[in-house]
Amino acid sequence: MYGFLIAVGVLLLLSIIWMVYRIQTLVSVVKGSDKKIATGSNKINAILFVLFLLGTGILMFWYSIKEFDNYQLPVASEHGVITDQLFWITMAVTGVVFLITHVLLFIFPYKYQYKESRKATFYPDNNKLEIIWTVVPGVVLAGLVISGWMAWSDITAPAPEKAHVIEIMGYQFAWDVRYAGKDNVLGDYDYRLTSAQNSHGVDFSDKNSIDDFPSPVVVIPKGEPVLFKIRARDVLHSVFAPHMRLKMDAVPGMPTRFWFVPTKTTAEMREELGNPEFNYEIACTEICGRGHNGMRKVIEVVEPAAYQKWLSEQKSFIQNNPALAKGLESDVKELAEIQ
Repeated sequence: MYGFLIAVGVLLLLSIIWMVYRIQTLVSVVKGSDKKIATGSNKINAILFVLFLLGTGILMFWYSIKEFDNYQLPVASEHGVITDQLFWITMAVTGVVFLITHVLLFIFPYKYQYKESRKATFYPDNNKLEIIWTVVPGVVLAGLVISGWMAWSDITAPAPEKAHVIEIMGYQFAWDVRYAGKDNVLGDYDYRLTSAQNSHGVDFSDKNSIDDFPSPVVVIPKGEPVLFKIRARDVLHSVFAPHMRLKMDAVPGMPTRFWFVPTKTTAEMREELGNPEFNYEIACTEICGRGHNGMRKVIEVVEPAAYQKWLSEQKSFIQNNPALAKGLESDVKELAEIQ
């Protein structure tokens, strides 16, 4: 807050100085000293360009170094390493171009400020130069786009056969989680079956649904592929797990997916960060309504053995609420009782 107030104060001070300068310029114009004003004004503007370049350049580098840890979170998934590599390659390419063009942009007004003895050079076109600055950026951007597309195609491709299947469903304003159970196959769902007892709208007449179970926390094993099947019950949401470099929209009527392999358990990340209260999380990055900021679900990454133990202790939807089996066929009921 103090930083914001200081910034506002600096802007106001600069505005006042500028207004005083403009008033002085107008007074000089009234006195008929146009020529001196033109030369002096250009010189002052040229110096201001250089000062602005130095000031904002120092501020940019200082802020980038100071806040580096806040926007470069530790990565905790295999594909996250590739994502970060692509990010920094893109930053290097665009950053170098940005710095060169903006340094020149602010240096040129100083170097070529108005002088009576200077005459502009007539330089209408240069076909060779135009070809170079068209082809080179085109090739570089094509390389960046293709490499990004390859990474995106990999993480949205069909998951490995042994991937642990988990459904993440967004609604105003929370996430519900459904596991595929022992058969690792999620049962069907139908929005028309949604009720207070069946928030997922699971179709329990489908035998694959019988062993599906809910969980208040997303528990996943380290080092094994995990498939998130993502959907929304009402409006547009977005699943965002920053440490996993995972972000995928949850769209009503259009299921999406994202698979990844976690590489660090929650305990390992807590030790790495020196924060015993750290938790991975899923947040919503779509402004989906007034309760948007409260959409948070904890992800707990554990060792494979601990995950299997946790999995064996979970109870299915029907075991938690036998009323959900009402009206089902007898063989399905028997299967539910066995589960």
